[in-house]
Amino acid sequence: MHPSPNHPPGTLSLYSVIIPARDEEASLPETLREIHAAFQAVAIPHELLVVDDGSQDSTWSVLQSLKAEIPSLAPLQNPGPHGFGRAIIHGLNQMKGDACVIMMADSSDSPADAIKYWRLMNDQGYECAFGSRFIKGSEVSDYPRVKLFVNRVANFLVKLGFRHGLNDTTNAFKAYRRTVIDGCRPLLAPHFNLTVELPLKAIVRGYSWALTPISWKNRKHGVAKLKIKEMGSRYFFICAYIWLEKYFSRGDYKRD
Repeated sequence: MHPSPNHPPGTLSLYSVIIPARDEEASLPETLREIHAAFQAVAIPHELLVVDDGSQDSTWSVLQSLKAEIPSLAPLQNPGPHGFGRAIIHGLNQMKGDACVIMMADSSDSPADAIKYWRLMNDQGYECAFGSRFIKGSEVSDYPRVKLFVNRVANFLVKLGFRHGLNDTTNAFKAYRRTVIDGCRPLLAPHFNLTVELPLKAIVRGYSWALTPISWKNRKHGVAKLKIKEMGSRYFFICAYIWLEKYFSRGDYKRD
């Protein structure tokens, strides 16, 4: 289910944190300070790539002011077209690290879990590190009930279709070596469906991955950008596309 690691331990040099942000002026200061402090405490070399995705508030100004306080911060602007997936891809295209983690601007993802991901890749040699909010040892705080129900149904169907043993595919908070990102290109999903395109392609194409319990908490500021009604067909499209690759491409896209 999880192929053996293909890299020796201790091979990573820089961890790129990709954070898409649209109208997140209130959330970003706390989020970035927490990530930077946590990584500094354990001496993980990192860069914080926050991608301003067409914000209408003061997100860009806030990022500029934080640069003096957080030296690893490298704000980016996605010139457009905009979209959650496009913002992440813009960050991935600019990253300098040999590994990356995708995190949310609203502090819902724990820096401590991002550190666990780094150790799974750097210390144990895995190519991907995936978290689940729904296994033993995980912790979820204030998850909206309707959203939780839709999440569980969607993830069950994805798990059934791909038989991969992962029950939280739709969560964006995952980490990858650069070689995995490059091996999953071209990336097609312009919106939140990128959150399933990346892990499903990584699994189907044969990259090694480890699973760990993670925590999640609801945002303090602003509003969630995910619109479930708008995303259903887009999730289906990207899952169907990769399902066809898994069962009908005869391994043409598998890693060398």
